[in-house]
Amino acid sequence: MRVLQPARWKRPRGYSHGIVARGTCVFVAGMVGWDNGREEFESADFVEQARQALQNIVDVLREAGGRPEHLVRLTWYVTDRQEYLQSLGRLGEVYREVIGRHYPAMSVVEVKGLVEPGAKLEIEATAVIPDREQSSFGR
Repeated sequence: MRVLQPARWKRPRGYSHGIVARGTCVFVAGMVGWDNGREEFESADFVEQARQALQNIVDVLREAGGRPEHLVRLTWYVTDRQEYLQSLGRLGEVYREVIGRHYPAMSVVEVKGLVEPGAKLEIEATAVIPDREQSSFGR
């Protein structure tokens, strides 16, 4: 995996402009911030929902033998742009707790609403697990 950073461009904070990778592709559906065992929101707090959504992504990725550092793209759908912007400090802390200091290509899109009542955000993920790291997956 290699980060794509054009030489004359300003280095982004908290994401990458692009990633190139080779291996097994893993596509994770949009995850909301609920406990997937019960499908209930434990918090109405934006950052706590983000923490749970990121953890749900890590849990699904683990099923393919992947880890957070294999993420190549995250697309965030948020229902309130201002709430997202006001939460950036705490959101960064939570992101690093769950994902680490790995910053894939990311987009954030404000949407009118989400299908799940009470959801403040939904995150889709794409990962690429390098071929050399494949153990039991696909064998």
